[in-house]
Amino acid sequence: MTFQWPILLIAIGLVPLGILAARTIGASRRRRVAGLGGLGRPATGPAGAGAVPRTGQVAAILVVFAFVLLAVALGRPSATVSLPRVEGTLILTFDVSASMAADDVAPTRMEVAKAAARTIVERQPPGVVVGVVAFSDAGLAVQTPTSDQAMVLAAIERLAPSRGTSLGQGILAALGAIAQAETDTPAGYYSNRSAEPTATPAPVAPGSHDAAAIVVFSDGENNERPDPVGAAHTAADLGIRILTIGVGTAAGTTLDLDGFRVQSALDEAALREVSDLTAGTYQAADAVEPSAIYDQLARHLVARDETLELTALVAAAGLVLLVGATVLSLARTGRLP
Repeated sequence: MTFQWPILLIAIGLVPLGILAARTIGASRRRRVAGLGGLGRPATGPAGAGAVPRTGQVAAILVVFAFVLLAVALGRPSATVSLPRVEGTLILTFDVSASMAADDVAPTRMEVAKAAARTIVERQPPGVVVGVVAFSDAGLAVQTPTSDQAMVLAAIERLAPSRGTSLGQGILAALGAIAQAETDTPAGYYSNRSAEPTATPAPVAPGSHDAAAIVVFSDGENNERPDPVGAAHTAADLGIRILTIGVGTAAGTTLDLDGFRVQSALDEAALREVSDLTAGTYQAADAVEPSAIYDQLARHLVARDETLELTALVAAAGLVLLVGATVLSLARTGRLP
């Protein structure tokens, strides 16, 4: 158990002071009663005389525990628990190379890709978490998989074209995002440390890991290492499907890149090869059907480490004890504990 406001746990130290103050007040009251010459409440016999003190002790103990729990609640306790859930993981992987600024589809390839992705996110079914990866000459996870559509859409909106194209790096970054999502690492964990070396898993049938899939939005042009076909083989050996979305036209257009005139066109054949190798599918960006994508994504039972705040639970337990002590004391002695 951890505490968000640990400094407030010093309130627990007030409980012994309260006990001491209560005993002092009780002793003072007994002295005043004794000074009245025994004119206090008459005893009710041995049984009655014994019942009241025992009831008072139980009520006092309940009050002490109640105040300890309320003091603990002030520190806002939380605990990390492993919760089971039925979940599938979809990684939206965007080509953000300079060629995605081409306007052979209006307004640009980048904006068309974003619009297609928004359609997919807005049709996100329950139990599916969506992450975002971007690649140009390198791949980068820009949004860890989440069920929060607003976070995914905000990550998509931040994307902008730049530099060269490495489709292979994008695929590898998406595979890394899936591997991270399927571990027990708490959500929101980031590190620049190199991953520990692991044994290469035995290849499985393409598409057999049906609880995760990669959707690639790209014009298919590639001018950086590694070879996208090799990266697709890696995904296929892991059983992860790659669903490619072609953005652009076969005729293409001419781009002005750093003073050079460059012809850029949709390489549909390259995108189909990547999807075919992984038992995935190819769609054109202007005809994206989200249901066809989600139909290929199964949901499996997974366990996620999540941090739950226990403040309300601990405070409620303290209040229950306090009410119980009050009711017990009033019922047996006619006064508050």
